[in-house]
Amino acid sequence: MANPPTRVTVCAGVPALNMSLYHRVRFSVGDPAALVTVEGLHGSTTPKRILILRDIEVDRARQAARADHFFSPSDFPPAGGLSGDRETATAQAVAECVKRSGATSVELDRSTPAIYWHVLAAAGLKVSCDLEAGVSDRRTKDPTEVASLRQCQADTEAVVRMACELVASASTTAEGVLVRDGKPLTSQRLREAIDVFLLRRGYQNPESIIAGGAQGSDCHHLGQGELRTCEPIIIDIFPRSKRTLYHGDCTRTVVHGAINSELARMHGAVVEAKRAAIAVIAPGVTGAAVHAEAVRVLRDAGFGVGMPRSDETWVQARMTHGTGHGVGLEVHEPPLLAEKGPQLVIGDILTVEPGLYQPGLGGIRVEDMVVVTEAGCENFSTLPEGLDWRAKD
Repeated sequence: MANPPTRVTVCAGVPALNMSLYHRVRFSVGDPAALVTVEGLHGSTTPKRILILRDIEVDRARQAARADHFFSPSDFPPAGGLSGDRETATAQAVAECVKRSGATSVELDRSTPAIYWHVLAAAGLKVSCDLEAGVSDRRTKDPTEVASLRQCQADTEAVVRMACELVASASTTAEGVLVRDGKPLTSQRLREAIDVFLLRRGYQNPESIIAGGAQGSDCHHLGQGELRTCEPIIIDIFPRSKRTLYHGDCTRTVVHGAINSELARMHGAVVEAKRAAIAVIAPGVTGAAVHAEAVRVLRDAGFGVGMPRSDETWVQARMTHGTGHGVGLEVHEPPLLAEKGPQLVIGDILTVEPGLYQPGLGGIRVEDMVVVTEAGCENFSTLPEGLDWRAKD
């Protein structure tokens, strides 16, 4: 070939599962697919985006997917023919497509399965991985993505409010167990009510965190069993829209009944840390700096940060995680608001969720979602931050 391409990149996988691939093509399908991007072909300055996917999906992809050319693996058979395994056949077709472009090397992104590396290398191509490919594109949310995430967060806050109010309005047994409709209110029952609420609004819902009492001292304990009065209950819900595939993510902590002084002190520090972190979010500020601001507030209030050392007794409440993370097509995306967190960019959508956890007592976490703007950031969240969710007269 007189003018071989200057660069060939591949992002592959199952678009319904690989959100990096889905983000590039905006087309969901449950079978293997690959996007081959060829730059400089025949001297062209416009990249050519070639989507290879199952034959029965090609016509539908032409109508909806973001690509320039659409093929099935059968359009690129290797000399020995295609495998009967769909993923292997797709990888073989990718290798043949790259070779026909005249390229001798190819770059994969971090999400592409290892089978593609194996098949491309076996075909004689030099293979490398660009660890940053697609990351910045996914971080910088466009207006449509921002609108989708704003709606997801509004719906998530609606279900968090419902759950907190169900707890706050429950009756109790003489032993302090919460009761609704004549039966004990458990983490499982509350989670079921959350699932039904979200299903009716078009969301898939991973298992929500409903962690009461001492269970909440483990920040990711899902929670189980009876919920009790006077104990903190962490309610963390992170559903995914079936229509847009974007996520909401919101946490509040609710206490039914009296709030003891230590819980109140922990809660006050967490809310102050959240506000302080949000106040410094702006383009160019690092995720590490945002985290450091939350850490400063918690330490000034006398609390610890980080997991205790193996020789250290965990007595005082402490934050055992970062201050937040990116959110989008996946509930956990770059960047992190944590040590070594990168510079923030306009369009980053982030959770800000400091927490404090004390064995034997439980945990407090309060989480908002913000978008980084030219002026700083906009907070999508409108929910109350307090522990008392009883109806106000």
